Amino acid sequence: MKKQISVIGCGWLGFPLAKKLIQQGYTIKGSTTSKNKLEILKNASIESHIVMLNEDGISGDYTAFLAKSETVIINIPPGLRKNPSKNHVTELEYLVSAVEGQRIKNVLYISSTSVFKDEVHFPIIEENTIPNATSNSAKQLIAIEQMLQDNVNFNTTILRFGGLFDKDRHPAKFISGRNNVSNPNAPINLIHKDDCISIILTLIKQDIWNISLNAVCPKHLDKKSYYSDYCKRYNLPLPSFYFSEKSKGKRIDSSKLVHLLNYSFKQAP
Repeated sequence: MKKQISVIGCGWLGFPLAKKLIQQGYTIKGSTTSKNKLEILKNASIESHIVMLNEDGISGDYTAFLAKSETVIINIPPGLRKNPSKNHVTELEYLVSAVEGQRIKNVLYISSTSVFKDEVHFPIIEENTIPNATSNSAKQLIAIEQMLQDNVNFNTTILRFGGLFDKDRHPAKFISGRNNVSNPNAPINLIHKDDCISIILTLIKQDIWNISLNAVCPKHLDKKSYYSDYCKRYNLPLPSFYFSEKSKGKRIDSSKLVHLLNYSFKQAP
């Protein structure tokens, strides 16, 4: 009999992930911050709970949400674009305390390749590369990764995704028609939602813990060529690019994930 999993954050990625896990025979609890979404989750056979992380604690029925689960998947964005002064690390500290209280065995944390700094020489970023980005968001993600990895009360796997996309949500649509888009020569580091879900399913099924992995499709076209071609293909207004400064970027290497999971990426950018 397959185990119970709690998915924190049943949004764009978490909701289809939860449904796929159910198809694989897992019992799933899902959290949302919206009462309107409780019925949607319930109709998808997900045991739904309101859970809200705050700097002064957790609100909602988080104890019931975590109870009797073997694994917790943490899939919540920091929310620092809307609230740059927020302390997301503190929010996660409260969550970790709640996870410890329920004696959860495994934690899968969805992080980001933004923990690595963009540089003019486009460094190759491997799994053993030490996170070094200095933005507020990146520093908080780095601190959360370290906090989870240092915790001896559960196993932790860190999964760092590149830029997320699918057919309806694509970064080219956000920069279409914009002027002076920065870093035109930098390589892209994207991953399709379907690959995100497949990788998570594989990690869960193969019971792979206490590791950090990068997850980016191994197709690193330069930003200008890729986004210009995409916009032309779908008849979107072309962006213009800013060439007066050297481009900064990085090239994310996911070969460790590919070898460890025997994984082939299904969706190219």
